Amino acid sequence: MKNLFLYAITVLIWGSTWLAIEYQLGSINEFVSLFYRFGLAAVCMWAFVIYKRVPMRFSRRDHGFFILLALCNFGANYLFLYWAQAHLTSAMASIAFSLLLVVNIVNTKLFFAKPIAKRIYFGASLGTLGIVSLFWHDLVAFDLQSEAFLGLSLALLGTVVASLGNMVSVRNSNQQIDVMAGNAWGMLYSAVMLATYVAFSEHQFINQAPASYWWSLIYLSVFGTVIAFGCYFSLLKNIGPEKASYLIVLFPFVAVALSTLFEGFEWQQNTFIGFILVILGNAIVLTPLDRIYAWLSIRSPVRS
Repeated sequence: MKNLFLYAITVLIWGSTWLAIEYQLGSINEFVSLFYRFGLAAVCMWAFVIYKRVPMRFSRRDHGFFILLALCNFGANYLFLYWAQAHLTSAMASIAFSLLLVVNIVNTKLFFAKPIAKRIYFGASLGTLGIVSLFWHDLVAFDLQSEAFLGLSLALLGTVVASLGNMVSVRNSNQQIDVMAGNAWGMLYSAVMLATYVAFSEHQFINQAPASYWWSLIYLSVFGTVIAFGCYFSLLKNIGPEKASYLIVLFPFVAVALSTLFEGFEWQQNTFIGFILVILGNAIVLTPLDRIYAWLSIRSPVRS
C-alpha cells in the first residue's frame, strides 16, 4: 500500500508539472524563472540533507560531475523544455519527453557498454512512429519555421540533454555518491550559474508577475522537485529501477488529461494514434520479452 501511494503521488505530481510550466511562461524570463525554481529547490534539498546528516564532502572530480549534472538535469534541459512549451501544449511536450526512456537506453550502451535487447529496437520504432503521427501535419508541410516543428525540436533536444544528465547521475551512483547529496549539489550549482548569467545579462531578478506564476513556481520547486524526487527515490529503493521507470509511461496520461481540461487540447485521429504508439513503445522498451510472452500466454525459449 505504501509503494502504491508513492507511485500515485509521483505520477500525479510529475504529470501535472507540465501544466504548471505553462504558468511560468511569458511573465518572467526563463533564466530567471529557473533560478527561482532551483534556488528554492536547493534550499529545500540542503535543509533535508543537513537534517538527515548526509555526507556532503566530495573530491574535485566529483564536483566537476555535479556541475555537469547541474547543466544537463537542472539547467539546459529545462530551458529547452520551457522554450518548447512556448510553441507546444503541455500534452505534446510531455509525450515527446517520454522518449527519454529510449534515449537513456541508447546512451547507457554508449557510455557504459550495456547491451541493447532486441525488443528495444521495436519499442523505439513504435515510439518514433508515434511522434511522426503526433506531428504528422507539420512534418508533411515541413516548414522549419512552424510553431509545432520548432517546439518538437526543442523538446527532443531537451530530452537528449536530460538523458546526458541521467548518465552523469548513473556515474555518481556507481561511485557510491548518495543521490540526494548529488542532487543537492547539482541544484546549488545550477542556481549559482543561473544567478551569475542573469546578473550579467539585461534580465532582472525581480519582475511583476501574476499570482499564478508564483503559485506554480512553489509547486514546481517543492512538489515537482523535492517531494516527487523523494518519492521516486523511495520507489527505487523499494521496488527497483525497472518497475519505478514505468512512471515515465504513466505521467503523460496525467499531462494529456490536464491539457485537455485546461488548455483546450484537441484530440484528432493522428493525435490519438501517436499517443498510443508512444506509450506502447515505451511499455515494450521497459518490459522483458518473457513477461510479454507470459501476458500473451506464449512460451518462448529466448530471454531478452
